[in-house]
Amino acid sequence: MKRNLTLLFAAVLLASSAPSARAFDDGSYEAVATDVIVVRPLCFVATILGSALFVISAPVAAISGSTSKTADALVGRPARATFTRPMGEMSSLGD
Repeated sequence: MKRNLTLLFAAVLLASSAPSARAFDDGSYEAVATDVIVVRPLCFVATILGSALFVISAPVAAISGSTSKTADALVGRPARATFTRPMGEMSSLGD
């Protein structure tokens, strides 16, 4: 179990550090299929995890006066990427 978790973290780290390259155009069949199968579920998980992290960090954010920035970074952006972004539009994910 520990080895699998380590491999998972290593894979995520490598994937996040890879240079960004667009393999297909926004709105193409490949973009929509990838969005439905991979990107939307991951964005949904990021929204849930971000919500949990926001609840944990809310007292510190309130003290520092950065509640709205923290909420947007942890909950707002992933939620917009999950629920309001047009299907297959991958270029807006990096914003």
